Amino acid sequence: MWVFGETEMTYLAALPETDARSRLAVLFGFDVPAIFVTKGLNVEPFFLEEASNAGVPVLRCAASTREFYRRIKPFLKLTMAPTTTLHGSLADVYGVGLLFVGPSGVGKSECVLDLVERGHRLVADDLVLASKQGNDVLIGRGHELQTHHMEIRGVGIIDVPALFGVRAIRQQKRIEVIVSLDIWDEQREYSRTGLEDEYEDILGVPVLKVTVPLNPGKNITVISEVVAMNHLLRFAGVNSARSFDEKLKQYMEQDYE
Repeated sequence: MWVFGETEMTYLAALPETDARSRLAVLFGFDVPAIFVTKGLNVEPFFLEEASNAGVPVLRCAASTREFYRRIKPFLKLTMAPTTTLHGSLADVYGVGLLFVGPSGVGKSECVLDLVERGHRLVADDLVLASKQGNDVLIGRGHELQTHHMEIRGVGIIDVPALFGVRAIRQQKRIEVIVSLDIWDEQREYSRTGLEDEYEDILGVPVLKVTVPLNPGKNITVISEVVAMNHLLRFAGVNSARSFDEKLKQYMEQDYE
């Protein structure tokens, strides 16, 4: 995309038409997707002719060049950002974006539905569209056709805002923690202290991952809320696991002395 403002158009107007045509032909040879002319400036017929020959659309707007850039940059940043699709459910829990992943039928949607019933908000269910904003920010949202519907096995498709109100949803949310719901496996070792962090790479961004094994009687909803609150504590500089570990080490050193 090229933007022609007053400076560029004045420069072309000062050239003989043959020179202006030759310079435009060189420019259009770079496979330009579109030309924008700002300030509502007049576009000479030869300019349009050269653009038409190269198959380049010419668009004109009344805004100044600075204002045009201010408006177009957020749009380009969003549409040109690296994106991917994730199988999971995204919820806003205490302001923290939790992405629930796991095998099909493990209970991701049911967990998020329970969170919504407790006052938290649904972002997307089953299919999450993730885009990379900047260097380390992942924004998740649902597909436009989903419109905050959920599939609950045995019940069917439900409309969350219709059931719980518009306060139960939000359009997009930063993905901050991945909550992996796994069926309990006695042969596998699960973290019990939280001293070692696990991360998963999404579009080049490392995202904190918490694996929660599922067994009968476990309240996954409360655990999810604790995951979100613990993340907020860590963001504030408080790491409960490491603080407890330091206290134990100090106690053992004093006892040894």
